[in-house]
Amino acid sequence: MTKKEKVDYVLRTLNELYPEIPIPLDHSDPYTLLIAVLLSAQSTDVRVNKITPLLFARAKTPAEMVQLTVEEIRDIIRPVGLSPMKSKGIHGLSHILLDKHNGQVPKTYEELEALPAVGHKTAAVVMAQAFGIPTFPVDTHIHRLMYRWGFTNGKNVVQTEKDAKRLFPEETWNDLHLQIIWYGREYSPARGWKLDEDIITKKIGRKTVLAEYYKKKN
Repeated sequence: MTKKEKVDYVLRTLNELYPEIPIPLDHSDPYTLLIAVLLSAQSTDVRVNKITPLLFARAKTPAEMVQLTVEEIRDIIRPVGLSPMKSKGIHGLSHILLDKHNGQVPKTYEELEALPAVGHKTAAVVMAQAFGIPTFPVDTHIHRLMYRWGFTNGKNVVQTEKDAKRLFPEETWNDLHLQIIWYGREYSPARGWKLDEDIITKKIGRKTVLAEYYKKKN
């Protein structure tokens, strides 16, 4: 298969598997999404979705959040991990949103990444899922699958994002990054990977990846 044929196959298969695409993190507006994505760093969506209702019951707007202390935020979010850094980030960015953005979440990489504890991936997720701006957030699932499928060299997520944006049409990015995440979780995990269940990798996967899989299996 040519690379274009592989890209078309991936798009077609993922659209068949995920015609409706659930958003992994529960939220009600751009601000609650921003907080949820920030909390998800080195944690799981399931754990975050258990904690955010507790946090948002106390504060679901920047104005309400700054009324809490960093210590109060930290106590609530402790189960998601990295709570010292994340609590300071949440408190600090809430102040900045009030002071510089009228309490509204901005819509650009530059403004979002200027907020405490907000990196490129978090900014991209917010832009895509809150505002519908075409981005291609790369998480561990996407990084792993883009490599397994032979679409990137796997050196770093920056290169993976560039390769994804180069290969896939811009109008597919916002749905596609979520489809790949769900596919990675269900069919192509890092651990307990069963190639027979991973229909995309089995058909188009990088030869070295397939060879290594069979070597370990045997």
